[in-house]
Amino acid sequence: MALSVDSSWHRWQWRVRDALPQSPSEATPLLSPEKGRQSYSVTQQRVVFPNNNAFHQDWAKVSRRYPGNRICTAKYTLFTFLPHNLLEQFHRWANLYFLFLVILNWVPSMEVFHREITMLPLAIVLFVIMVKDGVEDFKKHCFDREINCSNIQIYERKEQGYMQRRWKDVRVGDFIQMQCNEIIPADILLLFSSDPSGICHLETANLDGETNLKQRRVVKGFSQQEVQFQPERFHNTIICEKPNNHLNRFRGYMEHPDQTRTGFGSESLLLRGCTIRNTEVAVGIVIYAGHETKAMLNNSGPRYKRSKIERRMNMDIFFCIGLLFLMCLIGAIGHGLWNGTFAEHPPFDVPDAKGNFLPLALGGFYMFLTMIILLQVLIPISLYVSIELVKLGQVFLLHNDLDLYDEDTDLSIQCRALNITEDLGQIQYIFSDKTGTLTENKMVFRRCTIMGSEYSHQENAKRLETPKELDSDSEEWTQYQGLSFPACWDQGPATVRDRGGSQPLRRSQSARVPIQGHSRQRSVGRCEISPPPVAFSSPIEKDVTPDKNLLTKVQDAALWLESLSDTRPAKPSLSTASSVADFFLALTICNSVMVSTTTEPRQRVTLPPSTKALGTSLEKIQLLFHRLKLLSLSQSFSSTAPSDVGLGESLGTHMPTTDSEERDDASVCSGGYSTDGGSKSSTWEQGDIPGVGPDACLEAGLGAAAPGLAGPELCYEAESPDEAALVHAAHAYSFTLVSRTPEQVTVRLPQGTCLTFEVLCTLDFDSVRKRMSVVVRHPLTHEIIVYTKGADSVIMDLLEDPARADTDMERKVRKIQARTQKHLDLYARDGLRTLCVAKKVLSEEDFQRWASFRHEAEASLTNRDELLMETAERLENQLTLLGATGIEDRLQEGVPDTISALREAGIQLWVLTGDKQETAVNIAYSCRLLDQTDTVYSINTESQETCESILNFALEEVKQFHGPQKPDRKHFGSCLPSETPPPTLGATAPEVGLVIDGKTLNTISQGKLEKKFLELTQYCRSVLCCRSTPLQKSMLVKLVRDRLRAMTLSIGDGANDVSMIQAADIGIGISGQEGMQAVMSSDFAISRFSHLKKLLLVHGHWCYSRLARMVVYYFYKNVCYVNLLFWYQFFCGFSGSTMIDYWQMIFFNLFFTSLPPLVFGILDKDLSMETLLALPELYKSGQNSECYNPWTFWLSIVDAFYQSLVCFFIPYLTYKGSDIDVFTFGTPVNTVSLATILLHQAMEMKTWTIIHGLVLIGSFLMYFVVSLVYNATCVTCNSPTNPYWVMEDQLSEPTFYFVCLLTPVVALLPRYFFLSLQGTYGKSPILRAQKIDKLPMDKRDLEIQSWRSRQRPVSVPREARSTHCPVPPVPEQGFRASTPKSSRPTKRDWVLPGERGSRDHIKDDPCSGDTSVTFSPREHLLLDPHRMVASGAYSGGQTNANWPLSGGSHRRSQSSPPLTV
Repeated sequence: MALSVDSSWHRWQWRVRDALPQSPSEATPLLSPEKGRQSYSVTQQRVVFPNNNAFHQDWAKVSRRYPGNRICTAKYTLFTFLPHNLLEQFHRWANLYFLFLVILNWVPSMEVFHREITMLPLAIVLFVIMVKDGVEDFKKHCFDREINCSNIQIYERKEQGYMQRRWKDVRVGDFIQMQCNEIIPADILLLFSSDPSGICHLETANLDGETNLKQRRVVKGFSQQEVQFQPERFHNTIICEKPNNHLNRFRGYMEHPDQTRTGFGSESLLLRGCTIRNTEVAVGIVIYAGHETKAMLNNSGPRYKRSKIERRMNMDIFFCIGLLFLMCLIGAIGHGLWNGTFAEHPPFDVPDAKGNFLPLALGGFYMFLTMIILLQVLIPISLYVSIELVKLGQVFLLHNDLDLYDEDTDLSIQCRALNITEDLGQIQYIFSDKTGTLTENKMVFRRCTIMGSEYSHQENAKRLETPKELDSDSEEWTQYQGLSFPACWDQGPATVRDRGGSQPLRRSQSARVPIQGHSRQRSVGRCEISPPPVAFSSPIEKDVTPDKNLLTKVQDAALWLESLSDTRPAKPSLSTASSVADFFLALTICNSVMVSTTTEPRQRVTLPPSTKALGTSLEKIQLLFHRLKLLSLSQSFSSTAPSDVGLGESLGTHMPTTDSEERDDASVCSGGYSTDGGSKSSTWEQGDIPGVGPDACLEAGLGAAAPGLAGPELCYEAESPDEAALVHAAHAYSFTLVSRTPEQVTVRLPQGTCLTFEVLCTLDFDSVRKRMSVVVRHPLTHEIIVYTKGADSVIMDLLEDPARADTDMERKVRKIQARTQKHLDLYARDGLRTLCVAKKVLSEEDFQRWASFRHEAEASLTNRDELLMETAERLENQLTLLGATGIEDRLQEGVPDTISALREAGIQLWVLTGDKQETAVNIAYSCRLLDQTDTVYSINTESQETCESILNFALEEVKQFHGPQKPDRKHFGSCLPSETPPPTLGATAPEVGLVIDGKTLNTISQGKLEKKFLELTQYCRSVLCCRSTPLQKSMLVKLVRDRLRAMTLSIGDGANDVSMIQAADIGIGISGQEGMQAVMSSDFAISRFSHLKKLLLVHGHWCYSRLARMVVYYFYKNVCYVNLLFWYQFFCGFSGSTMIDYWQMIFFNLFFTSLPPLVFGILDKDLSMETLLALPELYKSGQNSECYNPWTFWLSIVDAFYQSLVCFFIPYLTYKGSDIDVFTFGTPVNTVSLATILLHQAMEMKTWTIIHGLVLIGSFLMYFVVSLVYNATCVTCNSPTNPYWVMEDQLSEPTFYFVCLLTPVVALLPRYFFLSLQGTYGKSPILRAQKIDKLPMDKRDLEIQSWRSRQRPVSVPREARSTHCPVPPVPEQGFRASTPKSSRPTKRDWVLPGERGSRDHIKDDPCSGDTSVTFSPREHLLLDPHRMVASGAYSGGQTNANWPLSGGSHRRSQSSPPLTV
């Protein structure tokens, strides 16, 4: 189609061809005076033209380049199914092997069996797998058809309106109109929303499992549309990046007809699969469709992992192939030797058509190939199918274990990888995340510090110590009523807890995450607890008991806010009232929390700014404040002031009293309602205001009443639990977040007044900046204020230099910063997650200049991220510190017991977290990862030489305790430390723990120190890696997995754990508070960390034991049976003939001996669940591969050879000299071998149930039934020798019964004798536990207690004990070991929601003393626990340690942090 001259596509090609200069928005740096030149490439960028009349020709030409929206997740079509499926199946080399045998059997000179019969086993296996694949693919086809045929409203230019079409009809450039609760069909750029603020709410549960709503904004310039969006008026061209799988990254710009550009990002992109919520109508233009959407690009499908048993089995199959080759070679040589003994050719040696006989060599080669066909059963083709069926059965039992079901979340275990269940019983290393995995990821506000004054919230701590949630009628809050605010303010809820009957939020037509779940009937009589209405809103998270001392400061801060006006001077104030007000305003405003109500499900609360003049005179306001102050003073506290109070008081002088007549522009409103959104809320009822009657208007008191505020409880929906905890904390002090829109946010103050802040810009959190900022215009002073919260390690570096102020102010500011840092250290030692809050006041000129920079960065396409980072750094500096918070992430129930049991099982546990070191170490002590008697090494350095010397010294110290490492146990290359205690110590050596940070990990990887690091970790019972990034987590897992060849398991709950989960042999995701990314990337998914105990110690042990012994049995069974044919060759001239009918041979593997191994592999239990949980060390049998290793494999092969000899030669000797035919001889041989193999299976079974007995007896009886029917009906089935009536004749002979009784006894006697000796004199823990398991319950419990008491280690002498210096759990066990403190302030890190940091800053040593330490010229600290911890050294609080090394004083610096013991 020809393009018009003024066509947009023509203009675009002209711009590309002539490489027109780019606009300033594309230049780097910002506002560069030089105009760069940029050439656009359609192959590197996506160009989207709208499908309307103005651009239809351009759209028609370009849209052909992009795929449609039809998706296909199925692998096959009707025409490609057969060849494609066969091609995939023949990727398995065993199938190729049997196909080769089938082809060989079709060669006339090597034919052993009937050609069609030879094909039957392979055909059955291929057919079964083909049916399974076909059914699975057909289900995918049905699902794809359902998705592709879903309806959607698409704009049709001819009809000039939206028409109902199917999803598969959507094309790039189409305008799509979506209604509430509709699923988005493609990746769409949002152009219109029925929300007045241009906001569209999404539920992304189908993508990441997160149920909290996300906000998407209309592209700038389109949000102020008063009427419905008109596609024909859209004359813009969209340029964006090519399709990629980054869900959270998108950049592009919209080019207008006047050549101006408007930038947009991921905040305006609606992703396919998400659901529209709380938005009546949304309109957008399709950017990516079909398989180019981000959701489809992330759908890589399940990963295939090979289990350890499968790898071992493949090696043993190669041994079987070697054995087969040897047996075939013997047969070929024997054939040649046999024929060479004849002077003339025997009658059975038939010549060819020309009368020529084959040469002996060629005949031997043919016989070699014939023997391969004859002995093919030696390679167990049915083993693969049996393993798949057994694993399905094991997964079924796992999935239906009630102990692995969580009633609170209504989820059971999910088994997403069906082929590695047995690996659960062989794990040697566990790599675990901390937040959300060991902890609940329920953030609870615990403490805070403001202007250097610390508020400990002791009442809140007491509440959290209670074992269960308190009732809503708790009397705990009665002491606070009337204490902090006038009685008229206490008419709100008297408690922070939900009063009975708040209904959970419901979503109509909600799109649930497609995960396996159970809906079981809850137990009768159990108290039914309603699930929390929104994420991070459980009672324990919402309930915050305010600190009494801080309540008084909040009252003053609220009154101070009411006294503000726009005539207030802009100079910063350091008064306590202003700082407290700014602190809580920052907690309320600086977040992305959405506000909804319980009565309108997920309906966002919006409060338009009031423009009505308040009409309140200054005299009325002053009179009102005077009355309020009198009431407040009359109800003052009787408690004492906080310990650090007074810093802020000395800085602020008087509370400003300025005119407030300008409040009509300040958007001040008052709400006469109560919002119990999870914290104590004090609302100012009209009837309770002094001087104001019940019928009087509140406008006469403080301002115009905001319409619509009176309503039900508010609910906060946050993207992370940290943000929710801070908003709930602010709500507890009656700084209530009422509504939020992109343009404004409304906060209700303690006395009921509402302030609506204009939001000028929001800088979202990212893992590089580790902070979030929001720029608002204060409604009272009209100042432009930047509120920032983030990690203390970065916020402290961005504070304004106190030296710029006068001397007195500088001293006070430094004192505030020092005390705040002291409190941050205290919070970190208590295991709290720390965060700093700061602010900055901007002038109008500075903000406008910065805003222009920001606009240009947003419009950039090529280097948008870098420019946005640059603009953020220009804004977030010269901050004023307001305070800090401490948030507790509570341990999950059962975590300490689970970790203790896993360590008794011989599993090394590594915790990889992004939290700061002090917080992580404290959690490690709490969950028993580290013990108080452990020697803990902490390594923090960035110097390669320092790191190497530290590792060398630590290894030397550890070897003095434990002796040189003896890898006396090797399994697949993994060296396990010797358990022999060192000879130098009389008692058990203390356990060793290692703490390391992310920067040290980088140094180790860059300095090629992995070998020494791994050697040190093998002596450690626990390793704690702090400040580690997702990439470092993955690197550590791969390092241990590949270098030590150990079985690894990774467990996590967040998106930052995905790489670690995928790198391990087994990945486990926890369906917790951080979405479902980890679950969707995992092999197994559980709801709580404590479920890991039974999953590994019980199910893991069972799965490994069952499958390992089943595999060994399969090898034994096939070798035993195929050897019967091999022994027969010595008596038939190595002719390749058989004495057993081939149908009997086929039925032998397919029917007669197939069911018992399946039942054995699914149901057998060598030990009971109670014994396995009580004695975790029994798990070591799987780690050491005791059930399936080279010894057990070759022992079973030797046993199979012996039993085959017995099963062949006893019938041979019995019938020797008789005139029976070949099948009459083969029938008793076949019968006794079947009986021997089934009885061997019975001896291996540890559990006997009705199912076991029926299967064994049924298999044996089935053999006789099938044989009788087959021999009675098969007259000429195998001419010239036929099995007709053979079995019937044998059953009438007494000799047959004698042979069938004698032969299995002789064959199984050695194994029975071996098992008897093993059971009587064996010292294996498994054998001992099996004996205990058979005792009565009371005796069994006594034996288990006696066992555990013998396993307890000897107590470590006091002199050998040492703890981690920064976190001394017991005061007398701490010691001081450092030089005088650095004068630099302490700096800590706080980890923002869902992210992990890796930066550690310089910190004062909390265990500092006057110890003099000498070492090498490289300044670092290495402490010898033997020399440092001496008797009586604790009382004085000071210990001296001198090393005979080169002199030099130690000073902790960022370049050479210490190793602390």
